[in-house]
Amino acid sequence: MNIVRTPSAPAPVGAYPHARRVGNLLFLSGVGPRLASDNSIPGNVYDNAGTLLEYDIEAQCHSVFANVRAVLEASGARWEDLVDVTVFLTDMARDFTIYNRIYAEYFNVAQPCRTTLGISALPTPIAIELKCIASL
Repeated sequence: MNIVRTPSAPAPVGAYPHARRVGNLLFLSGVGPRLASDNSIPGNVYDNAGTLLEYDIEAQCHSVFANVRAVLEASGARWEDLVDVTVFLTDMARDFTIYNRIYAEYFNVAQPCRTTLGISALPTPIAIELKCIASL
């Protein structure tokens, strides 16, 4: 089993790798939109006390897809190798339409299976996270 860690994607927020290869399958840990360069979250706006005031789901979608691509490439995989994507949204009613449109832009040719779940929170102030499986 191969463990994958890459500086091209944001550091995990816990004791887990970016991905793990088992046979011809690659399992990506949950990937969020934080930037690898400075750990910031694109589109988040905070008040002086550090409380999240608003977020930009479009910016976070583009960033999370870039981070998934970075983990895939570090693993020797390609975007087209994705076979299953689980998406977690913290505000399904507000964000699904925008996320679904952007998702279709990235997955217009390669179309893995997909499940989208609405959840109440994620470990950091992000609005979207992806859990992916690729076949190599």
